[in-house]
Amino acid sequence: MVKKKPTKNDENLMAQNKKARHDYSISETVEAGMVLTGTEIKSIRDRRINLKDGFVQIRKGQAYLMNVHISEYDYGNQFNHDPLRNRKLLLHKKQILKLGQATKDKGVTIVPLKVYLKNGFAKVLIGVATGKHEYDKRQAIKERDEKRQVDRIMKHY
Repeated sequence: MVKKKPTKNDENLMAQNKKARHDYSISETVEAGMVLTGTEIKSIRDRRINLKDGFVQIRKGQAYLMNVHISEYDYGNQFNHDPLRNRKLLLHKKQILKLGQATKDKGVTIVPLKVYLKNGFAKVLIGVATGKHEYDKRQAIKERDEKRQVDRIMKHY
């Protein structure tokens, strides 16, 4: 099997939360910077980050990335970071207020979708998400399988 050549976006993508798109319907996305320590950015560049259980919380006019695991840097010393610490997100005040208003509704949360490098800085794409019901998930799987089957048939023609 021939491996495809990585594109510029694939090289910069550090982590992706595929489970979020399956469990939630994403209504809006926002790009945010993260306040990181030196060993955290080194671990992210090594792609040792897990977004699976992460979420964003708005507290006292600030946005924080919670429950995202960035593994300790292998070559760090005693000043290595805590893997599950809360990380402040860098957003404009209007964006924070808009996200805070969106989460006031029941069943709405903010989840990290992917982490990537942009001009040497780590950015996180966060999305305003509403939980899907089980039947919505099954419908999405069915549509995806049908599309895959049609693409497979059309490939031969």
